[in-house]
Amino acid sequence: MGNARILIFTLACVSLHSVVKSLSHEPELGSARVVFQTSYGDIEFGFYPTVAPVTVEHIFKLVRLGGYNTNHFFRVDKGFVAQVADVPNGRSAPMNEEQKKVAYKTIPGEFSDVKHVRGILSMGRHDDPNSGGSSFSMLLGDAPHLDGKYAVFGKVTKGDETLRKLEEVPTRREGIFVMPTERITILSTYYYDTKMESCEEERTVLKRRLEASFLEVERQRMKCFP
Repeated sequence: MGNARILIFTLACVSLHSVVKSLSHEPELGSARVVFQTSYGDIEFGFYPTVAPVTVEHIFKLVRLGGYNTNHFFRVDKGFVAQVADVPNGRSAPMNEEQKKVAYKTIPGEFSDVKHVRGILSMGRHDDPNSGGSSFSMLLGDAPHLDGKYAVFGKVTKGDETLRKLEEVPTRREGIFVMPTERITILSTYYYDTKMESCEEERTVLKRRLEASFLEVERQRMKCFP
């Protein structure tokens, strides 16, 4: 009887551990990183390609085309969101034809069970769930009321100190939006691949080792075959 109770308790613990693990599970980030260089500092973020592949490809394509350059954060609601304006209306520089083609495109809503917590990237949209364009939010706090209703597609990986600076910017309210009283400009953007960065480092190490090996071989050659 005692062994049976121990077995039941053990199974209950294992089951509870599995539930906690599944609840705390975070999607795997892809290797791409994007950096927004703003007037308040840099913000780096990565993507969840397995959670929202269409959204990720759309936003990343706009980044690669330079679509977010000269755009801005039109909304900063402390503890809630910092929202990037849609590209066609937010940029101060004109768009070329290729940028327009992508910027005016709408994509389907890719809703998931990933939670809206601080640092998460969440796609903006209108009432139509399939009306996502180029505006998205960076969460400044937990927002469970958005879960399953807005597409999560990535998260901030560096630059939380910049987000905290944005939260201190003076704001005004316009309807449901809390907006900064000054323009928070995305001065420029760039992207890189963490795998390539890793490979570059490995290539450098390998090059040094090869050079050291070459020198050692040359020493032995001079010693043995003068």
